[in-house]
Amino acid sequence: MDQNIIYGIENIEKCIGKLSSAQKILLTTDGSVTAILDVIKGHVHLETLVQEFKDADKEVAELLDINEGDTVNYRVVVMGTGEPLIHAVSYIPVERLENDFKEDLIRADIPIGRILKKHKIESRREIKTIYAEKTNEETQSIYGTDSPMLTRTYNIIHKGETLIWIKETFPYDLFRD
Repeated sequence: MDQNIIYGIENIEKCIGKLSSAQKILLTTDGSVTAILDVIKGHVHLETLVQEFKDADKEVAELLDINEGDTVNYRVVVMGTGEPLIHAVSYIPVERLENDFKEDLIRADIPIGRILKKHKIESRREIKTIYAEKTNEETQSIYGTDSPMLTRTYNIIHKGETLIWIKETFPYDLFRD
């Protein structure tokens, strides 16, 4: 396992407390979180909070290895089963998408893992960071808690390029076994 992942888990446990097996799996998986949630909680659905095309600023361009000003799809969703489970933010460089994939993405309420599977897109996930952060106004409103948020960022790599950058967040109180 990557040293950054191990360090991230150890740091979270040192700062806020022991993590459950489910929390560790959700933070460290290089597979589909959607599939894991389907097994743990039942079939998940998606609520799209924001979906828009915008020009990449310097920070987003660096995350995706694209030029400033290139068009990206910015999407904020909550995955759940009647209760919110995962809050996710993603940036996707539009130029790297095939039309069918783009159409499913724009339809909004399909998890990215399911879109990748449907289109048989060979990809891998590259975890960048794992950490805990304080809840903010948005996550406090979604989850109804001021519990620390467990967070990870990762890239979905396709054909050697970042196809999607994702930040996933859920409360420390959730998935406690």
